[in-house]
Amino acid sequence: MEQSYAVAVAQARAGDPMAFRQLVERHSRGVFRLAFRITGNEQDAEDVVQDTFLKLHRNFEKFEDRSALGTWLYRIATNCALDLIRGRKRHLQNREPEDEQGMAAVDKLSSEAPSPDRLTLSAELRERVAAALGRLSPAERAAFVLRHFEGQGIETIAATLGLRPGAAKNTIFRAVQKLRGELEVYAAASE
Repeated sequence: MEQSYAVAVAQARAGDPMAFRQLVERHSRGVFRLAFRITGNEQDAEDVVQDTFLKLHRNFEKFEDRSALGTWLYRIATNCALDLIRGRKRHLQNREPEDEQGMAAVDKLSSEAPSPDRLTLSAELRERVAAALGRLSPAERAAFVLRHFEGQGIETIAATLGLRPGAAKNTIFRAVQKLRGELEVYAAASE
């Protein structure tokens, strides 16, 4: 399968529209998930996905085979999402995510049939996490999402955000500290 993927990448770089479509189909979900977690908004995430693949198409000749296409796409998507956030910063400061299902870390508690109290608690926690994520700087949010939602390593995060590995670690640490500070009060109250 990896050989066919490498062939699809080579064919897409050479201008084959069907091969490019294969790559879009393979990576669009992951790019959307990343964009949604950074922007906190479904429509913005869809815009980021479109911008990401448009930029890939326009700049495919710049792609170097020494890195993985998925890593390069994450970098493009992260930059597109951060650009969108910067462009709408004032408008986004008071908005919360429109899709309550977007926060994977608190989507469902372990029970298949949660009680009404548990559903209320879960919804409230999801809102608090989304609001806390919204108060992080765009770089902190992107680094946190890449690390804790997407499971990316420090080197990949550093490359994606254009940082040194130490700076990427520091950004993730700051994000975790800020989130912990904001959510600690809630955790203590729910015990």
